[in-house]
Amino acid sequence: MVNNMTENKKNRPNIRFPEFTDAWEQRKLETLCVVFTDGDWIEAKDQSNSGIRLIQTGNVGTTEYLDKENNKKWISEETFERLHCKEIYEGDILISRLPEPAGRACIIPDLGTRMITAVDCTIIRTSKEYDSKYLVQYLSTPMYFKVVNSFLGGGTRQRISRGNLSGIDIPIPPTREEQKKIGNYFLSLDNLITLHQRKCESIKQLKKYFLQKMFPKENEAYPEIRFPEFTDAWEQRKFASVFDGLQNNTLSRAELNYESGTVRNVHYGDVLIKFGDYIVASETELPYISDDAKVDKFKNSFLQDGDIIIADTAEDDTVGKCTEIQGSEGLKLLSGLHTIACRPKEECGPMFLGYYINSPAYHSQLKPLMQGIKVTSISKSALQDTDMIMPKSIEEQTKIGEYFANLDNLITLHQHKCDQLVEIKKYMLQNMFPS
Repeated sequence: MVNNMTENKKNRPNIRFPEFTDAWEQRKLETLCVVFTDGDWIEAKDQSNSGIRLIQTGNVGTTEYLDKENNKKWISEETFERLHCKEIYEGDILISRLPEPAGRACIIPDLGTRMITAVDCTIIRTSKEYDSKYLVQYLSTPMYFKVVNSFLGGGTRQRISRGNLSGIDIPIPPTREEQKKIGNYFLSLDNLITLHQRKCESIKQLKKYFLQKMFPKENEAYPEIRFPEFTDAWEQRKFASVFDGLQNNTLSRAELNYESGTVRNVHYGDVLIKFGDYIVASETELPYISDDAKVDKFKNSFLQDGDIIIADTAEDDTVGKCTEIQGSEGLKLLSGLHTIACRPKEECGPMFLGYYINSPAYHSQLKPLMQGIKVTSISKSALQDTDMIMPKSIEEQTKIGEYFANLDNLITLHQHKCDQLVEIKKYMLQNMFPS
């Protein structure tokens, strides 16, 4: 009796639509299909945008990228006929047998063209009693990949054979209606994830565009795009006339911690990787300096709102990236290792300087000043003579800063939504199928 109850529990998922109660069944993968074969031995031509589309093995599992131009490869119809290639259709499932990871699958959308795939892909076309949208979701679960990895012997660079794939047990709801509801549920999640990814990417592109247009180009005094109420020419000044220097410390990561302390620290690695054009210091995870005794000599260089922290070292031409301090709210905060700390000599609009210094209009000046090969750096003295072109009006500076901050807030919003949905999908993939 216990064994029967355990068996019944195994054949039911943890989370289920309430109208379905019957135990699930198991079928071998190949028995669900009317087509179960591999693609063709063929090489694609470069982009020609005509003929038969080759869905490349590297794109399997990433239908988002099938629309990108550099992922479009083609063969001629004559080659298709001569080699008797196998055509694939909307709704077919492709499984890559190549690593990274082996076994990843995607369902073919309507790409508006005839299609084939490479020999390293297995083509699946489900029979009418099984829902392909359900099946492709199961082929992304941890349970499925655990089985795939058992065939690979734990290796990460190994391929899986079509024979191994054919015998994998697939849990199947007893009705196609339940299969369809599960498939459509995950399809809705995927669509929402894609929506927020695309929104995020489009706003990033919009920001990139306006960073090029809302600051004057070299030797020009007016930006191409501007708020209509401002008409005065921008003024050009040397970096040294805009900023006073502040002292930075040289404490390594080993001398910092995230648990306790009285003074927080801005590390160059965080400026390069974690932080945007500005940070709200009171809301940002910043490490503490572990030894307060090392702080005394820097007490005249505690940071305040409007200060700029520039990373003076990087492994590429991102050297010179900065973040502006906002929302410090009385925090004791110092500029750390491999940074150049600057304080404006005059009041500036919040966040303007952070966006301007990171913009192509200013940053392009730094490339000739960078030194080093594997590790690139820029010196304080080199920065002093660079040109800065700024509106005289603090109001215009403020509006520019706020405009870009609003774009960043939208990017963050869509990224957070996307991350949340990815976590929901991950959880549901573990719980809407029997273990």
